[in-house]
Amino acid sequence: MADHETNEAEKKEILLDVPRQYPASLTPVSTNRSQPRPSIHSGRSYVDGHSTFFSDREPGDEPEQPQEVDVENPSKTFEVGWDGPDDPMNPKNMHPGKKWLVVITLAFGSLCVTCTSSLYTITYEQMDAEFGNSRIVATLGLSLFVFGLGLSPMILGPLSEFYGRRPIYILGYIFFTIWLFPCAFAQNIQTMLIARFLDGFSGSAFLSVAGGTVGDMFNRDQLQAPMMIYTASPFIGPGLGPIIGGFINYNTTWRWSYYTLLIWSGVMVIAIIVVVPETYMPVVLRKKAQKKRKETGDDRYKAPIEVYEKSIFWTVVRSLYRPFMLLFLEPMCFNLCLFSSILLGILYLFFGAFNLVFTEVYHWKVWQVGLSFLGLMIGMILAILSDPIWHRNYLRLLQKREETTGERKSEPEYRLPSSIFGGWFCVAGLFWFAWTIYPSIHPIVPIVGSGFFGFGIILVFTGVFTFLVEAYPLYAASALSANSFARSSFAGAFPLFGVQMYNKLGFHWATTLLAFLCLVMAPFPYLFFIYGKRLRKKSRFASVPGSG
Repeated sequence: MADHETNEAEKKEILLDVPRQYPASLTPVSTNRSQPRPSIHSGRSYVDGHSTFFSDREPGDEPEQPQEVDVENPSKTFEVGWDGPDDPMNPKNMHPGKKWLVVITLAFGSLCVTCTSSLYTITYEQMDAEFGNSRIVATLGLSLFVFGLGLSPMILGPLSEFYGRRPIYILGYIFFTIWLFPCAFAQNIQTMLIARFLDGFSGSAFLSVAGGTVGDMFNRDQLQAPMMIYTASPFIGPGLGPIIGGFINYNTTWRWSYYTLLIWSGVMVIAIIVVVPETYMPVVLRKKAQKKRKETGDDRYKAPIEVYEKSIFWTVVRSLYRPFMLLFLEPMCFNLCLFSSILLGILYLFFGAFNLVFTEVYHWKVWQVGLSFLGLMIGMILAILSDPIWHRNYLRLLQKREETTGERKSEPEYRLPSSIFGGWFCVAGLFWFAWTIYPSIHPIVPIVGSGFFGFGIILVFTGVFTFLVEAYPLYAASALSANSFARSSFAGAFPLFGVQMYNKLGFHWATTLLAFLCLVMAPFPYLFFIYGKRLRKKSRFASVPGSG
């Protein structure tokens, strides 16, 4: 099929697998469903890397006024929307205290899932001795969990379009908790490995829709603070896991790491059921339409999600194949996904390497090894807090374009400066860490170097995620799925050879090799900042340069 035909077909089917906002009105439409579908609005993906949501309607985007219900014409279907801006069913009109309670609940839920990914690594020594397995086999438990994290969103994420976010939350977290039981009570390594994969798969279902709920509840001008709190949790979690696990494993058995996670996740299941409502607007409107039909006895009242038919099967199929099309046919998507994947792979490699380095070089105990991850975690937190700086830089680029061309329109490349700087922070942090891990040098020095790496990795992710959303507006969900799958693949694969690499090359040169790998990739964000417009002009999927 020709490119033009493919693009037209994509537009007609509205294949972007992300939440949409529907007209806030009650409008009659013909039963043959010939009315145009609701328009898709520009979205923004935040630093969590798991979720995408769509922004509010802006002034001028309002739909036509509701038309009178034609009770004499049974061939009409009436779309149910919001009853004005103060409709109590609209998630944005929820009480502010309730909104923040939901945000905090989601943040702690996300923290538990991501903490589970890395806490496992601190149990290696005791678990290996009990099960009699090698360290490489134990490392598979980390890799399989991360593979599950990457695979689940492409399969389960699209289901929220049909059933809403709340069922995904509840079922995903219940199964996440269930699969912690065989981890806690495993009698062999095989049980542990299978349970770890299924646990990651289940937990990722929660992560795939959580960011969208925050976006559902807040207007654009209110969004920065709640989203910053939520998006910090997926990155603080992996750094927090070894810290918690270090103290637990030093004072008791490795199984108590999972008992602790079971208690935490069990509390979160209850909190999610009690606190988190359905916020996905098409599903909320469907409930409103059902209520309207019951009150009036008129079955012609329909929510947009009921009027515009969409196949669950083909939605899931598209969410599986289109990310790979973007990954392998789009050079910008491929290279930026590769860079972010290498960085996350190095981060997960460190979960095994830090144990090796700080045990052999500094003879640290297991609880002290856990504390060595404080550098990474603090660096990540500082990077998240620097978001206002990069937002001001974005506004400055908009102002510069307005002064030059007279148009205040955004370009996707304006999102890349954080990635440009972040890449070099990663390179510097890795070289710093590589050549300061000597017994004669205080251990705080390499830990500070790891903090620079943690700072840089968040800056890279921030720029890459937002660039992909704006460069591929019709296929933003697929672009982010491609990035998530690639990152999870590398994060799962790198730990499998990390310890062997450190043993064969030595601590200094193994880390230096990783630094050179980042050095090769670091220029790409700058190259796309300069030449991105030209590449998008030739792209089959990207937005047209200058289209805003």
